[in-house]
Amino acid sequence: MPKIDINKLAEFDSAAYLTSEVAIAAYLTDIIEANDSALLADALGTIARARGMTGVASETGIGRTALYKALRPGSAPRFETINKVCHALGVKLVVQPLTEPTST
Repeated sequence: MPKIDINKLAEFDSAAYLTSEVAIAAYLTDIIEANDSALLADALGTIARARGMTGVASETGIGRTALYKALRPGSAPRFETINKVCHALGVKLVVQPLTEPTST
């Protein structure tokens, strides 16, 4: 069997699979469950790239360059920024109980 040179493989880009609000919501749900704010910023940046950063920037009222900076890996965007970006992407953050309510 021939060897595969991993250095010649294309880097995986999840943006190609984030084509609907349902896919975006599922992706963000998994990211939020990881409880990593830097990962959330990076994920929002990936989704914004998939949708078109210029359009997302315009819809949020945040400059394109500032949005790139706010959503780069390792950044810590303000909640207001996260909320604006989610709205521009057609999704919203929702709070749910950790456990199912018991019936009485």
